[in-house]
Amino acid sequence: MSEPQGDARAYIGLGSNLDEPAAHIRSGVAALARLAKTRVEACSSLYLSAPVGRQDQPDFVNAVCRVRTGLAPSTLMHDLLEIEYQHGRERRGEKGGPRTLDLDLLLYGRRRLRSPRLTVPHPRMHERAFVLRPLTDIAASATIPGRGLARRWLPAVRAQRIERTRTHHRLGP
Repeated sequence: MSEPQGDARAYIGLGSNLDEPAAHIRSGVAALARLAKTRVEACSSLYLSAPVGRQDQPDFVNAVCRVRTGLAPSTLMHDLLEIEYQHGRERRGEKGGPRTLDLDLLLYGRRRLRSPRLTVPHPRMHERAFVLRPLTDIAASATIPGRGLARRWLPAVRAQRIERTRTHHRLGP
């Protein structure tokens, strides 16, 4: 079954905790802006957050960007993986480890997709402060299909350590 083409609003989570993380995030945003049929509309501030899951690694720098794209979800995800690769990301070993750049397709319009390679909305986004805080920065009324308003999930993640960085303000448009 082919995916319909069109213009969709998507949200992309960015994270890094290796080799100058803020620089990787900024470079990742610039790479998003160069994608075909895609325009970066807004980006959150940068946040410093504790790792979730595996604790034996540095804190992460995170952000969320809203894009308008004519790319199908699978094509967009393929392009995100290519950007990660260009930043030295290696997807080997256990999940949740340190990385130079992580790009997650969080939301793609109001679509719900599930395939072996892509699940949208991102299946754990409602459990992650490092996603919800920056997402609600740029989209206070963002809705997670099947779960409701993203901001309603914030109380459930308040124990996760996250703070807006003092030196890295809002990224883009």
